Amino acid sequence: MIVGLVFLAVIVGSVLFHIFTPWYWTDIASNWGAMDDTITLTFWVGGGVFVAVCLFMCYCIFKFSYKEGRKAEYKPEDKKLEKILTWATTLGVAALLAPGLIIWNQYVNVPKNAIHIDVMAWQWGWQYRLPGKDGKLGTTKVVNINDENPFGINLDDPYGKDDILVQSDVINLQNNKPVKILLRSVDVLHNWYVPQFRSKMDAVPGTVTFYWFEPNKVGEYEVLCAEYCGVGHYAMRGGVIVQDDQDYSNWESEQETFQEYIAKQNLLNEEKKLAKK
Repeated sequence: MIVGLVFLAVIVGSVLFHIFTPWYWTDIASNWGAMDDTITLTFWVGGGVFVAVCLFMCYCIFKFSYKEGRKAEYKPEDKKLEKILTWATTLGVAALLAPGLIIWNQYVNVPKNAIHIDVMAWQWGWQYRLPGKDGKLGTTKVVNINDENPFGINLDDPYGKDDILVQSDVINLQNNKPVKILLRSVDVLHNWYVPQFRSKMDAVPGTVTFYWFEPNKVGEYEVLCAEYCGVGHYAMRGGVIVQDDQDYSNWESEQETFQEYIAKQNLLNEEKKLAKK
């Protein structure tokens, strides 16, 4: 009897803890409110199953506790119970998966007006590349990556000349403008994640992964690496600054293009040659 009461108290305490404690996420700052809906659905379905199973165990403790003279019934099969459990499990799994598949379909179908941003991950930091006035990112090759070409942009691609390079852990984004994140890694698995945006994806070496979101609140947010990537993983952080149209235009006009970066590198190389002479 005592065991059953303690078990029942644990169930009630668990439910009350999740209802009255501030366990939930930060305020959302993008279009992905549906992510929160799927998590809430998972909580209620999973929580409902947890409570139902635990209450059944409490019932069994009280109903079938030891009594002198009571004999156990040998019943190796119960087809009726098996059918009930099979259908209940099927409906529960369908309730969890179906909304997630709908959200995933939206997640990978990028709007045509989304700006493409190249996010380069490395141990242990981030750097970014945005399209210039032509609105297109230049093509890249891994073999081209070096100190003078940190993104590996193909030098013969005209679309890459005006690409904007942001060699910093902080990137600025335009508010209410959809963004397609193109993720690359030069070493191991990483994951570009802003909790307030509710969206993330692994950066896989040798390939380009992507997802999209639309920021809808002006402010400053922290970027986290959500994939363990080595001893410096804990410090692999960055920032996102979401700005209104005017502030973003001002920031964009101050950034260095790939063509300007190459010209600066060539000038530095010439100065080094002259210094050696």
